Amino acid sequence: MTELIPAPRGATAGSGEVRLTRHSRLRADTATQGVADWLGAALRQATGLPLREGRQLAEGGIGLRLDPGLGPEEYRLVSDDSGVLVEGGSAAGVFWGAQTLRQLLGPDAYRRAPLDRDRAWSVPHLTIEDAPRFRWRGLMLDVARHFMPKEGVLRYLDLMAAHKLNVFHFHLTDDQGWRIEIERHPRLTEIGSWRARTKTGHRASPLWDDKPHGGYYTRDDIREIVAYAAERHITVVPEIDVPGHSQAAIAAYPELGNTDVIDTTSLSVWDTWGINPNVLAPTDNTLRFYEGVFEEVLELFPSEFVHVGGDECPKDQWRRSETAQARIRELGLADEDELQSWFIKHFDAWLSARGRRLIGWDEILEGGLAEGAAVSSWRGYAGGVAAARAGHDVVMCPEQQVYLDHRQDPGPEEPVPIGWVRTLEDVYRFEPVPPELTPEEARHVLGTQANLWTEVMEDHARVDYQAFPRLAAFAEVAWSALPAPAERDFAGFQRRMAAHYGRLDALGVAYRPPAGPLPWQRRPGVLGRPIDGPPPHR
Repeated sequence: MTELIPAPRGATAGSGEVRLTRHSRLRADTATQGVADWLGAALRQATGLPLREGRQLAEGGIGLRLDPGLGPEEYRLVSDDSGVLVEGGSAAGVFWGAQTLRQLLGPDAYRRAPLDRDRAWSVPHLTIEDAPRFRWRGLMLDVARHFMPKEGVLRYLDLMAAHKLNVFHFHLTDDQGWRIEIERHPRLTEIGSWRARTKTGHRASPLWDDKPHGGYYTRDDIREIVAYAAERHITVVPEIDVPGHSQAAIAAYPELGNTDVIDTTSLSVWDTWGINPNVLAPTDNTLRFYEGVFEEVLELFPSEFVHVGGDECPKDQWRRSETAQARIRELGLADEDELQSWFIKHFDAWLSARGRRLIGWDEILEGGLAEGAAVSSWRGYAGGVAAARAGHDVVMCPEQQVYLDHRQDPGPEEPVPIGWVRTLEDVYRFEPVPPELTPEEARHVLGTQANLWTEVMEDHARVDYQAFPRLAAFAEVAWSALPAPAERDFAGFQRRMAAHYGRLDALGVAYRPPAGPLPWQRRPGVLGRPIDGPPPHR
């Protein structure tokens, strides 16, 4: 009965079950009709049952409705002799309750066609009361290093929804590719969206894939992705990197780079990995160019937050650039760190004037944190702690804990091993709120996010392998009110995962099996970058 992931706040068993039949009805009111549309479509294709619209909750039926006494994402699911009733404080709460209902129906409820049209479908009598711990339960997907076609992105939104994750951080630009159509700057996709070849494995690897790699999302693709996410109560937060991680943009428009230091016309979209020295020039032209980019981004993404990167911006070119040094003198800045802070603050003010909020990686703390900005704390906990203590909102995503590109096992068969070993249990024992924060400071922790950087993930099967099953453990950390890390019932989670693997199988997820990678999941001979020992906790 309770083999649910993430674990609900409370579940009480009854006696008996609700049987869904060809006569069962699906009832919703105006506020929950969108959830009913989604649930009906999902269950009809999996069960073959018609689940026609009903005006009242009849025996064996499903009802969806709002309860203003519940919190925005809180829900209550009651299954008894009158049928199954899902109530939520908002349509989002009802949607999360519908996800729980789908889990209760069994793994075959996740299939796209019924395996047996004569089989019985039932939900045990029970009452579940549930609500999320955090408002930001995120997944970051990097489509710049390896492009994921639109259908793959939509699939990941479905996988997120199935795990009650609600923020999709869409990493759209980097040195290795620009993935979003910008009408006023067409060369960003004409030139910046593809590279001539790709490094295979870690940047120290001698191997190359000489096949050109690329792709981008049209404006209509983005609209579709955002609408598809919204139907699943997922917010899409776009990331457009500035001022580092920008070689693809400079390759398309060389005037964006530090032209008094290097010949930017010789640059192409980067074909390897690492921290790139070619960064944006701190000029008015660059600011106006990216204001135009962000204007189109705001048209496409209604999210409160817009991510501007701000990480891993080497300052060597600025130190050698007379243009950059003149800008430092003109603004009365102390050094290049403050120049980067000025760059970020410009876009913080620009976004704020348009009713949006800037969020960036924790390097935006260097040289002074932009007022009103939020921080994605990736270099451990320290940046998030500093930001929260300064009164800024934080999303905790420390690489030592929830970078899912890091390897899952120390064994030699792990494909392209990157970083520290982060097992399923390690992720399950991750705690997003640092204990050194006071209760007032901890209120600035909006939530947490797992990150999937795709340098060594060339297709969706590799992304699946790195994401799952650890993303299921992360989802429980983000949703459920778990005890302290050492006190968490990992054995109980493993027991529930035994059922959850069946759901992942039905969804076609190429997860890492508990016994280790299957033969076709290995990448023998491809160099990684494993780091030995436990990760630092800082």
